[in-house]
Amino acid sequence: MKSLKRLTIYESIFVGSALKWTLLSIIIGLIVGSFTTIFIKLINIGVKFTSQFQYYYLFLPLALFLSSFIIIKLAPDAKGHGTEKAIESVNRNKGNMKIAVVPVKLLTTFITIIFGGSVGLEGPATQIGGAISSFLGNITKMDIMDKRRLVVCGISSGFVSVFNAPVGAAIFACEVLYIGKLSYISLLPSLISSFVSYYVGLYMGNKPLIFRIKYVPKNQINSFINICIFGIATGFLAILFIKIVKYIEHIFKKIKIYSPLKGIIGGIIIISMVYITNSFTSLGIGDETISKIVLGTKTGNFSFITKSLTTALTLGSGGSGGILTPMLFIGSSFGNTWAQILGLNIAFYSAIGMAAFLAACSNVPIASIIIAMELFGNDVGIYAAIAIGISYIVVGHQSIYPTQFVMSSKTPSLKIKTNIEVKDVSETNLISKKHIMSSLLKKKNNFFH
Repeated sequence: MKSLKRLTIYESIFVGSALKWTLLSIIIGLIVGSFTTIFIKLINIGVKFTSQFQYYYLFLPLALFLSSFIIIKLAPDAKGHGTEKAIESVNRNKGNMKIAVVPVKLLTTFITIIFGGSVGLEGPATQIGGAISSFLGNITKMDIMDKRRLVVCGISSGFVSVFNAPVGAAIFACEVLYIGKLSYISLLPSLISSFVSYYVGLYMGNKPLIFRIKYVPKNQINSFINICIFGIATGFLAILFIKIVKYIEHIFKKIKIYSPLKGIIGGIIIISMVYITNSFTSLGIGDETISKIVLGTKTGNFSFITKSLTTALTLGSGGSGGILTPMLFIGSSFGNTWAQILGLNIAFYSAIGMAAFLAACSNVPIASIIIAMELFGNDVGIYAAIAIGISYIVVGHQSIYPTQFVMSSKTPSLKIKTNIEVKDVSETNLISKKHIMSSLLKKKNNFFH
C-alpha cells in the first residue's frame, strides 16, 4: 500500500505539471500568436503601400536613422535582430525582458522593412513573444526556472507565426539556446504554444508555407556525394556570413559619431551597392524571392553575397529586424547558384541550401531537419538532413547568436571550455596545440590498429 501511495503521489506531480504547462502554453500561444499575426499583417500592408513607389528605397537612410533614434530614446534592448535578445533573456537574465521592447520593436521593424531594410520578421516576433511571456511571468510571480520556460514558449509562438512550421518552431526554441544540448524541460510547453499560435495564425489568415518539391534523385550514390560536398561548402559560407555580420557591426561601432547618423551612412552604402550590382531583390524581407528560388526560378549568381552584405549593413548601422529570414534567402540562393553551375536540380538544392545554412548559422540541426520535412516533404528532408549534419559540424563553435551557450564540443578531437557563451570561445579556451596533436595521433593509431 505504501509503494502504491508513493507511486500515486509521484505520478500526480507529473500529471499536475503537464496540466499546468498545457494551460500556460495555450495562454501564451493565444496572446503571442494574435500579436505577432497582427504585426505581420501590418508589415505586409506597409510593404505593399511603399512598393507602389519606384524609388521607395531612397528613404532607407532616413528609415535607419529613425529606427536607431527611437531605440536609443525609448528601449535600447530593442536593438539588433530579436532572437538574440530572447536567447540572452533565458541564458543571462533569468527570463527577464522589458515589456517596453514590444511597441518599440514593432515600430522600428516596421520602419526598417517598408523602406527596404534587409531584415526578417522572425527576430521581432520571437523577441515580442519572449517579452510578453516574461511580463506574464513577472505579474504571476513565477520562479526563475518557470519564467525561462515561459520565455521559450514565447519564442516558439513568435517563430511559428512567421514560418508556419509548428514542430520545427517548437524544437528551434528549445535548441537555439545551447550548442550540444536541447532544453527537454521546455519541450512540451513549447510544442503546445507553437501549435496554438500556428492555429491562431491560420484562423487570422496566415497561409502555411508548403513547397511541393517532387524531385527525387535517381542515382542515390552520386546524390549523396554531391550533397556531402554541398554541406561542406554551406558550412564555410555560414562562417563567412557570421564573420561579415560581426565585422560590419564592429566597423560601425568604431565610427565615433552620433549613433543614428550611422544609419544614414549604412543606408547610402546599401543603395549604392544595389544600384551598382543591380541586386534590388536583396532589399526588404525577400520572402517572395525565396518562394521563387525554392520553386526552381534561377537567381543571380552572386545574390547570396549581396544579401549577406545588405543584411549586415542594415543591422550594423542601426536597423531593426530579424536575421533568420535573410539567412533563408542566402542559403536558398546559394543552393540555387550551386545547382546552376553543376547542372543539378535547382529547386532541390535551393531547398537543401535553405535548411543547411539555417542549421549552420544558428546551430539548430534537429530543428532544421524537421523544418525541412515540414516545408518540403520527407523526400527532400531526408537528403537535407545530410547537408544539415555536415554544415553544422563544419561551422564549428561559431554562431550568429553570440549568447548561445556551448554545452559540449562538436568533436571529441577538440576540447574546449563548456558552459560558456559562443562569443567567449577562443584559442584561450582550447587545450594546448601539443595536446591536440597528440590526441589526433593517438586516435589515428587506434584507428589503424
